[in-house]
Amino acid sequence: MDEGRRAYAAALKMLTRRDHGRAELAGKLAAKGFGEPAITATLERLAGLGYLDDRRFARLWADAALRSGRGVGPRIALELRRRGIADGIVQEILAELAAEVDETELLRQQMARRYAGFDPATATDREKARIFNWFRRRGFSGGAISAALRGRSPRD
Repeated sequence: MDEGRRAYAAALKMLTRRDHGRAELAGKLAAKGFGEPAITATLERLAGLGYLDDRRFARLWADAALRSGRGVGPRIALELRRRGIADGIVQEILAELAAEVDETELLRQQMARRYAGFDPATATDREKARIFNWFRRRGFSGGAISAALRGRSPRD
């Protein structure tokens, strides 16, 4: 079997496990020792067949990250860029998510799940700072976090 066919077979095997972005899949194929011409031909073939789509991958990854609490907004953008997704696609995905998901409500759900029993009225400043920093690292806005820690909506 020639290198092109082996690269294609390896890529299909990876794509059956989970969706990948173009840059991510290219990196994995390169790590397996395939040459640039075989990788390029494989990626073009997969894209042409609809098996490889950066926009679909970015949307699925961002949805999963958002729902699991791994990130929101800037954190999702950072992670997608690390995976080689183009800025235009990243911005489209973030705009779609912003229209679909209320950051404040998501923050409250995550806080209730991650910090069950947390009471902002009786919490120490140190506890509040720890929670604030945890959510900030995941990309939530400072205003939304502060409001949640005060037990209000950000518009109050």
